[in-house]
Amino acid sequence: MRWGVQLPEVERLVRWPEYVAMARAAEEGGFDSIWIGDHLLYRDDGREERGPWDAWSLLAGLAAATQTVRLGPLVSCTAFGPPWLLARRAAAVQEISGGRLVLGLGAGWNETEFRAFGVPYDRRAARFVEAFDTIRLLLAGERVTTDGNAGGLQDAVLLPAPATRPALMVGSTGERVLRAALPHLDGWNIWYDWFGNTPDGFTRENDRVTAILREIGREPSEVWRSATVQVVLDEGEPTRPISASTPPVTGSAERIAEQLQAFADARVDEAILVVTPINEETIRALTRVIAAIA
Repeated sequence: MRWGVQLPEVERLVRWPEYVAMARAAEEGGFDSIWIGDHLLYRDDGREERGPWDAWSLLAGLAAATQTVRLGPLVSCTAFGPPWLLARRAAAVQEISGGRLVLGLGAGWNETEFRAFGVPYDRRAARFVEAFDTIRLLLAGERVTTDGNAGGLQDAVLLPAPATRPALMVGSTGERVLRAALPHLDGWNIWYDWFGNTPDGFTRENDRVTAILREIGREPSEVWRSATVQVVLDEGEPTRPISASTPPVTGSAERIAEQLQAFADARVDEAILVVTPINEETIRALTRVIAAIA
């Protein structure tokens, strides 16, 4: 099983030098991938507001600051801008990283940020399908003409083209999104809330993906499966909301290793750890976890 880690998003304010230190610690410690959340604004009922740095700016910087680890947004909402612009950003990060980008895409869910920045919240699945097709075709070197919500493109082409197309991954459990994307995907991701943060929950959703792949005529092994797993190291105070339905994996590094082994047994190809606390020290401590399971 491969291992990834999500770097801080809005848990606290993180400056650029710390992002670089955490990314290098993950790379040195044997993690296979590093992920950045792509959001605009969080606002809870008490009106507390939090927002992350621009994901694609961070990914470009981290692509230059690392050597071997894979990088990607977890995941990039196709509604947050023109799909051709997202394709251009992905092509540039693919070039800077030397082919290490995993382009994670999704339809979005946080209505607050949609409303705040004037992004239409309706028809999210339909809008995603149209944007996804534009992005994948441009990254494949094809010319694209559209007359819908994807921006009315006229013989658009992506230049310069990356030396290799970035891997395509979609984070979703929506039937319409999955059926539109799975014919073209390299990977699929599921967030821990969506499967209860348990191996059994992952198996249930993974079986759905496998069934769709078989129905559309693809070999299930052609699409790798990744899952985020919420981890609280040493039972620290969680920095993300914890519900009774999604209890985190907790304890010492050794205890966490025992629990994560069950995800490997459930055929998770890549576990992306969403960790509390998330800092360089925690990442280095978790290298003992991945070493114990490898």
